[in-house]
Amino acid sequence: MGILRILVSTMGRISTFRSYQFVLLLAAALAVVAFYYFGSERHDFSSTTKRIKQTQASHNTNRNDADLSLDTKLLQPEEGKVVEARGEEEDNDKGWARRSDSGPKVTQYYHALMMFTKVDKSRGLQEKFRVAMLSMAKHGLFLDEEVLVFHFVSDAASRELCERMLPELLIDATFQYEVGFHDVAVLTQKLFPIVEAMQKHFSAGSGAYYSDAIFFLSVAMHHIMPQDLQRIVQLDLDVKYRSNIRELFLQFERFPPGAVIGIAREMQPVYRHTFWQYRKENPQSHVGDPPPDGLPGFNSGVMLLNLQAMRTSALYNQLLEPSNVAQLADQYHFRGHLGDQDFFTMIGMEHPGLFYELACGWNRQLCTWWREHGYGDVFQLYYHCEGPVHIYHGNCNTPIPDD
Repeated sequence: MGILRILVSTMGRISTFRSYQFVLLLAAALAVVAFYYFGSERHDFSSTTKRIKQTQASHNTNRNDADLSLDTKLLQPEEGKVVEARGEEEDNDKGWARRSDSGPKVTQYYHALMMFTKVDKSRGLQEKFRVAMLSMAKHGLFLDEEVLVFHFVSDAASRELCERMLPELLIDATFQYEVGFHDVAVLTQKLFPIVEAMQKHFSAGSGAYYSDAIFFLSVAMHHIMPQDLQRIVQLDLDVKYRSNIRELFLQFERFPPGAVIGIAREMQPVYRHTFWQYRKENPQSHVGDPPPDGLPGFNSGVMLLNLQAMRTSALYNQLLEPSNVAQLADQYHFRGHLGDQDFFTMIGMEHPGLFYELACGWNRQLCTWWREHGYGDVFQLYYHCEGPVHIYHGNCNTPIPDD
């Protein structure tokens, strides 16, 4: 009201001023109005988004921008575009991430899940996460209308660490991303009744441990995730990307009819060893033999899970039943300790049509442990990988080569 009184009083005196005095007075009045109006405006930014934007602004003033020209088939996203997404505590088990309304209209989401537990207690895991995210940001290219959604299965302390690390690690990413957290305790509680029976066959130690259930997440994820989430890629932390991760998602389109999971073969003679008794009793079998004609088993470091296909596959869901798990384990004299990887390997021996085999370059495993532990004469038959390397996997703490 004070501003209006000033304007009325001013207009009443206009007739007594010369034209140039009127102009000066009007300009001053407008400046007062602008000060009060714009100075009082508030912007609705979350604290995390503010922090991301401030960090990016500071970072960009102290670096030379890289050449961000893309493949002509891809559109150039706005540089440094980051979309914050954090679910509230009660939503974390579902992993729904909220995003702002700014930016281009989204027509496609790509979902990637990573285990992120006890990372706060391990410098080694933190370094692996740093390598993975920096390399993903370096090579990742998406369309303007696409968003990469990160799902982290985490405990409270590791979640807090991830929230601090991730904006810095993805500061040079040219793609939009969202983040959702799944409480590991909540997921374990949901998984345990489904996978309890199979744990005694594929877990370290004896018996079925409650905490081990989380290592079978991929096996039953189609029962855990919301129905409208149809595809997701599960990735280990100890990887380094050398290609655009978007191309990995395109592998879903290559699934043959009946396939529900995309996964690369195991690149060590792990299952030559595990199936030793079955191989002895069935010397003509290719179980555990190296490629191209053998069945070396699978490695779960990189997996494409077609959740919709998993839900609708009668065969796959029958194989989850305890009686069928026990029957196959007895048939193959199977006792493993690698969780979901063991389960997929075992059912793959009997039902290979459930799987689409990823090229070895999408999960180029580097571990050589079995070469020094009794299998040096055949090791290279399993370890050999032709073609380009898209993702290095530094399993068993093997150093990953520099670019």
